[in-house]
Order: sequence, then C-alpha cells, then structure tokens
Amino acid sequence: MPEGGKKQVPLRLSEKLYSQIAQWAEDDFRSVNGQIEYLLTECVRQRKKNGASRPEKLDVPPDLDIS
Repeated sequence: MPEGGKKQVPLRLSEKLYSQIAQWAEDDFRSVNGQIEYLLTECVRQRKKNGASRPEKLDVPPDLDIS
C-alpha cells in the first residue's frame, strides 16, 4: 500500500452499535467512516502510550456499555 493510501476493510456492526456510532459521528461533525477511523486511531495511540502489546487476559471480550 502506498504511503498515505487507505485500505478498504469490510466491517459488520450490529444495528444498535452502528446507530450509536452514527449519532456520535453526527455530534462530532464526522462521517460514520471517519468516526470509526478516528476511534481506531485513538485506541492505537492509547495502546502505544500504555505500552501494552496485548491484554492481560486473552480471549476475554471487553466490557463495553453500549446499552
């Protein structure tokens, strides 16, 4: 992939999660795609900052409050 290029990745989300991300994106004046990219970028930055190469417990889904 060339420098600065973007890779297309198919992504399946529940309707509920998609709706919540869409609303968040609207609140932040971003597209849904832009919001997802922003969130993933922030997660990678945080991971680098914390120096964690992997979670302490493997195969345990994160406890997300998306209710």
